[in-house]
Amino acid sequence: MLKTMTNMFRIPDLKKKILFTGLFLVLYRLGSFIPIPGVDASALQAFFEGAKEGGNTLFGLLDLFVGGNFGRASVFALGIMHYITA
Repeated sequence: MLKTMTNMFRIPDLKKKILFTGLFLVLYRLGSFIPIPGVDASALQAFFEGAKEGGNTLFGLLDLFVGGNFGRASVFALGIMHYITA
């Protein structure tokens, strides 16, 4: 297994693709913590807490699809959801 991992970084094209993918994963994770300007995060959090007490909601389903970013009101909250619902 260790030999396979070292061989994978010896191939220049494969190394470039792996590093490119890793960079975009890191950028996405960082963007998921940047809040949307103009949104009251505490009011949104209170809304989601109230929705959880009432049972499953559409907003809970949306939050599930975007990995919790909808509840945090992050920049990447939309994710691919608009493609899924279309």
